[in-house]
Amino acid sequence: MQKLNYDENLIVLNQKDKVISFKCELQENLQKAMKEFVEEHPNWDQYRILQAAIAGFLMQKGFQNRDLTRLYIGNMFSMNFKD
Repeated sequence: MQKLNYDENLIVLNQKDKVISFKCELQENLQKAMKEFVEEHPNWDQYRILQAAIAGFLMQKGFQNRDLTRLYIGNMFSMNFKD
């Protein structure tokens, strides 16, 4: 399995939340589909799509975590949950 390359770029959104940036290669067809989706849905961007996809995948695989659920729902429905 190829190790993910990521640059640790911490941006504190509030006392609990941190954002870590990482690089990954996407297949061209996936990148094109994402670009088309963003053009048709301007309230979405590539970061929101990837966050929702990863969170949804982990939830489907049985990972139970309140913060993950909030992230998924927040991305899917444009909600910003406060503590």
